[in-house]
Amino acid sequence: MQHSQHLLMVRPVGFQFNAETAVNNSFQVASQDPAIGQKAAAEFDGFVAKLRQKGVDVTVVNDTPQPHTPDSIFPNNWISFHGDGRICLYPMFAENRRQERKPTVLQAVNEKFQVTETIDLTGFEAEDVFLEGTGSMVLDREKKLAYACLSPRTQEKALAAFCEAMGYTPVVFWALDQGQQPIYHTNVMMCVADRYVVICSASIANPKEKQLVLDTIAASGKAVVDIGLEQMNQFAGNMLQVHNAAGETFLVMSSQAYHSLNQEQIQQIESYQPIIHSALDTIERHGGGSARCMMAEVFLPLKG
Repeated sequence: MQHSQHLLMVRPVGFQFNAETAVNNSFQVASQDPAIGQKAAAEFDGFVAKLRQKGVDVTVVNDTPQPHTPDSIFPNNWISFHGDGRICLYPMFAENRRQERKPTVLQAVNEKFQVTETIDLTGFEAEDVFLEGTGSMVLDREKKLAYACLSPRTQEKALAAFCEAMGYTPVVFWALDQGQQPIYHTNVMMCVADRYVVICSASIANPKEKQLVLDTIAASGKAVVDIGLEQMNQFAGNMLQVHNAAGETFLVMSSQAYHSLNQEQIQQIESYQPIIHSALDTIERHGGGSARCMMAEVFLPLKG
């Protein structure tokens, strides 16, 4: 199945602007606001409440003050959970993000879900080779495709290792922001749902690569919802499809992303399922990530 009913989310303790990630994340803005952590925690709680109100199962793990992990709110970058019981651990670009792999998070998952094997790719960090989970890759889980735009955080060697271990086919390309810099994570510029793909095709500068991506999407039987660069800058590509226990599906995004969409795009998405959106302004502005980055889908089997 392409989407999950279960999400893992990490409630922040020391959220703040992270200088280590800002070197290649053009979405981040520095701040001296002493209340930034409180504002981020409030946005997190409001977001979780909206998901649970719609019947989506959210496992919340509280971050720990030590070691200090300012980006712990984005767990999808260091771990992914798969339907066959396997989990994958990923090599992270920023050294202080590697400390997000905390036993408390893994323990919470193991208490609720069945884990049969761990695919550990973190050894690539010693080679300065990185692949930041379902930020670096946007997975078509049904067609076994791994879309990946290359950047300092997404490199082909680690991508190939993931694809070999998990049986995926890589779809590799370059995507550039308005400053002509590589987009740091693929999930900023595209989202794969069960029947459609939201994508900023304008960010793929090479015509052959753009055609490859669009042809691959077409061959997978999915429609395209195309967004522009300015919409991408407002995190309109950073979305995730989920479902609840009743089988109802939703597309989840931030309020900023939602309000950047035009009426035709909203109608196109809502022809498939309703939208859930929540205000994440502080997290987006200072963390450089949005709704999709905050949700790690859990496809693992539940424990009896």
